[in-house]
Amino acid sequence: MKPDTANGADAPLLPDVRHGPSGGASVSGAVFNLSTSIIGAGIMSIPATLKVLGVVPAVLLIFFIAFLCDVSTEFLLRCTQSGNSVTYAGVMAESFGKFGSLVLQICIMITTMGCLIIYLIIIGDVLSGSKAEGTVHLGVLQEWFGVHWWNSRAVVLLFIALFVMLPLLLLRRVESLRFSSFISVLLAVVFVVVSSAMAIYALFKGTTRNPRWLPDFTGDVSFFDLFTAVPVVVTAFTFHFNVHPISAEIKKHSDMTKAVRISLVLCAFIYAAIGFFGYLLFGDSTMADILSNFDRNSGTPLGQFLDDTVRLSYAIHLMLVFPLLNFSLRINVDGLLFPKSTPLPSNSTRFVVLTGFLLGLIYLVAIAIPSIWSFFQFLGSTSAVCIAFVFPGAIVLRDVHKISTGRDRILASLMIILAVIASSIAITTNVVNLITRRNS
Repeated sequence: MKPDTANGADAPLLPDVRHGPSGGASVSGAVFNLSTSIIGAGIMSIPATLKVLGVVPAVLLIFFIAFLCDVSTEFLLRCTQSGNSVTYAGVMAESFGKFGSLVLQICIMITTMGCLIIYLIIIGDVLSGSKAEGTVHLGVLQEWFGVHWWNSRAVVLLFIALFVMLPLLLLRRVESLRFSSFISVLLAVVFVVVSSAMAIYALFKGTTRNPRWLPDFTGDVSFFDLFTAVPVVVTAFTFHFNVHPISAEIKKHSDMTKAVRISLVLCAFIYAAIGFFGYLLFGDSTMADILSNFDRNSGTPLGQFLDDTVRLSYAIHLMLVFPLLNFSLRINVDGLLFPKSTPLPSNSTRFVVLTGFLLGLIYLVAIAIPSIWSFFQFLGSTSAVCIAFVFPGAIVLRDVHKISTGRDRILASLMIILAVIASSIAITTNVVNLITRRNS
């Protein structure tokens, strides 16, 4: 086993044993875990991305981001094989020292913590309702049983946190989540299939909206507004913080590369399908969270049943995604706070306390904050884009192991430039639009 040292550091940053024994995972298990890492809250905003960009540019953007993620992941895996590190933080430390590792860990914690909070908020919206733009949206439990104290957001999320998520969070190996990840991917497919079936039925019935194939600049939308859709797709494909925990339990480097590519292709098609059919079904009325469009009868046979099926499948999907993202959050928090301690899985007290503390903190924030969609976009413009593109590209350009080819350096440079430009424009445009809305 390679020691995870950083430029001669005395203690390992995040040793391999933190992730448990290696070599026991299968390619299929890795595919399900990777796909579960990718298909999270991002899927809800993909249809809105098509509304902003138009169908053709949005689909091309989805597959382009997937391609860049394949490139950046391959960079990370190759640098891991050539160096003495077995974690993303260790690879970053080999190139940029402890400061580089610290910056990465902070970005991972911000991204994973933000996504987990968003997951709970979405689950709460689905089951216990929400208020969006002054409109009350009833949750599934409220529609079925009426409004009661026991189906309020705080109580429902507490029950789910304790009796659904906590047992999965207490599993100490990523591979142990392969069955829940399989179910999660299956539910994502159910979400896509049911939404697609509803859209196809509406198409034959003649009640679908005419999709916009290209951007429309006739209204208030400017060219720069198009860049605000990029962070959504970037966040949807940010899974790099789970690459090393999953690859640590798989036998061959080539198997991990294969699993990554299968997952990216699978998820790109899922995103494109749900984006197209969701946009086809709701047109320009598509909301930033498409689940909000499913809180009404769609006019299809068994409309209410199908609407509830879509919302519940997505909510349960997020419940099963939650433990996988929490795994990376917990590992990075532990590595930052206790870099010289015994491996986290082997210390039961620290493992349970840290797991409970993080779950409790995420729960409290999700209850306190009713909606953080702007924060979701902020993640894609800052920490997520750094994790997915900027840091892998910088590692290649630094090339401490002398393995980068000319093609690698060109791709890394383009990746960083595109990421910085797109994120800068997106942040600036969002700030300007926010100021404009407040002043109007």
